[in-house]
Amino acid sequence: MTGETLNTARQDRHAPAFREAFRFWLKLGFISFGGPTGQIAIMQTELVEKKKWISQSRFLHALNYCMLLPGPEAQQLAIYIGWLLHKTWGGIVAGSLFVIPSIFVLWALSYIYAAFGSVPWIAAVFYGLKPAVTAIVMAAVIRIGRKALRNEVMWTLAALAFIAIYFFKVPFPMIVLSAGVIGFLGGLFWKNKFQGVSSDGGELETSVISDEQESPPHTRPNWARAIRVIAVCVALWIAPTLIAGIAKGWQSTLFNEGLFFSKAAVVTFGGAYAVLPYVAQQALFHYGWLKPGQMMDGLGLAETTPGPLIMVVQFVGFMGAWQHPEGLPPLLAATLGALLTTWATFTPCFLWIFLGGPHIEKLRGNVKLATALSAITAAIVGVVLNLAVWFGLRVFLPHPGAIDWFAVVICAVAFVGMLRWKWDIIPVVLGSGLLGLIYQFTLAH
Repeated sequence: MTGETLNTARQDRHAPAFREAFRFWLKLGFISFGGPTGQIAIMQTELVEKKKWISQSRFLHALNYCMLLPGPEAQQLAIYIGWLLHKTWGGIVAGSLFVIPSIFVLWALSYIYAAFGSVPWIAAVFYGLKPAVTAIVMAAVIRIGRKALRNEVMWTLAALAFIAIYFFKVPFPMIVLSAGVIGFLGGLFWKNKFQGVSSDGGELETSVISDEQESPPHTRPNWARAIRVIAVCVALWIAPTLIAGIAKGWQSTLFNEGLFFSKAAVVTFGGAYAVLPYVAQQALFHYGWLKPGQMMDGLGLAETTPGPLIMVVQFVGFMGAWQHPEGLPPLLAATLGALLTTWATFTPCFLWIFLGGPHIEKLRGNVKLATALSAITAAIVGVVLNLAVWFGLRVFLPHPGAIDWFAVVICAVAFVGMLRWKWDIIPVVLGSGLLGLIYQFTLAH
């Protein structure tokens, strides 16, 4: 692409209006199935490849930072991109809409579970969604791998990451840290093999937020702004928990839920699966909020609803207060418990991005950081592949020696359709859920 052509394309590539971005973040909140890798895959497809709001390397630069933070990295990535596009309000809208739809969906499912037990038609819809989610994750491996695995060193790092997490259960933070160290050292001694992701033939240079473009003025570090961010975010974070303590007592279930999940939000490195054993142990045996088996039921609900998998904490908060209403109507207590735990878990995400984002943007041209992040990106491909295999084995082989051919066919069709024919995520998700419902009820009758 010539310089004149590139400039013309750049002029035609206008930043999205706030209203347009709002509509996209709202849509994302309803279709963000598949845990963090599925959600990242959707943003990769929509924001990088279709809308071209952000270039591949800027997307991966933000993703690598979010991978190092406690909390749900996909939501933090949405906050980061929303903040780049439309300043603080853009980040607030992107991060909030990422979880608000799942709050309502999981609240309804939690109420049905608490009041009536499992409902067959919901299980049938989720049965159809699982192979579609597997296809989304598989497509993410292909798309990110095409950009990140540019030579034999990057392929080796991805393979080692997959082997480490799949066969040896190495914690995710350890994989990221090790890849970063390897990338830093590799940049010192073998720079040409560890250089960051570059644009593909100038095609992605027409992105709204492009590779060579300077960071917007609102992203520059400012100590006065940093102090305001800390004060406002911390005050908003702890206020509902303090109100619960004042209103219901410092030993009440609501206060203890807010306090516990505020602490958990700071230590949730490595994603939901890394922190769930800790949450389950405390919820079952220390606080007695849940009964045996309910944690797994909650995890099943959270895995098959849009939003981050760590939304399972909302189910814990709901059931804990439902079973310990302490003078309130059970549904009111459960609703307050669900909202309090969700608020305590997700509010810190905005703090991490608004506080750290400006410094990460400032370091974007740093060669040593770029080589470290390039290695981390390659390792992430291996981690995403691990999740695709994990999903596939459980979806395609639900029982030893038994292959679910319905799931295999749905996954294969969705995978080929998204990669070859560029199918949109929404019809894939809705169509798979509908087919699951039809298939299950056909078998039942």
